Amino acid sequence: MSHLARTLASTLAAFAVVGALVGCAPSPEPTPTPTGFASEAEAFAAAEATYRAYVDALNAVDLSDPETFEPVFALTTGDLNASDREGLSAYHAEGVTVNGVSSITELELDDADLPLTLDLAVCLDVSAVSLTGPDGESFVAPDRVDVQSLRVTLSSTLNDRKWQVSGIEGRDGAPTC
Repeated sequence: MSHLARTLASTLAAFAVVGALVGCAPSPEPTPTPTGFASEAEAFAAAEATYRAYVDALNAVDLSDPETFEPVFALTTGDLNASDREGLSAYHAEGVTVNGVSSITELELDDADLPLTLDLAVCLDVSAVSLTGPDGESFVAPDRVDVQSLRVTLSSTLNDRKWQVSGIEGRDGAPTC
């Protein structure tokens, strides 16, 4: 065997040994992202889906049937959860009926303090929603704005990749509703 062939053979053998050793080395543990999401875009998409599910759950509420409130409560946390429980229970007790549905006309990422909170800028059309007492009197303020400009805050626990709606308040600024 020529010198070149022996050198090539020993080099290939060395690579084979190194390759076998590397193949046996333990894989490094995956490092979780600090947000629990692969990216801010993924966090936004999950938050948007959660808020849309919340609006759908509210649209499905039948104030005469408290069991229809549960999907709303499952999507909320903190003060908003308490407020929704109190408000829906009070409407039920008073015999209020709701008709119509609200719809999202605009939804954008407003701010993110990942991994724990994310704010959405939302335009919510409530023009088709009516609340009526048992006497037929409307519970809707006559000066209600048909398209609400809202800041919706969603909260998460570290790395759980799940959002819950934790706050809704009026907002100014873009997008204009």
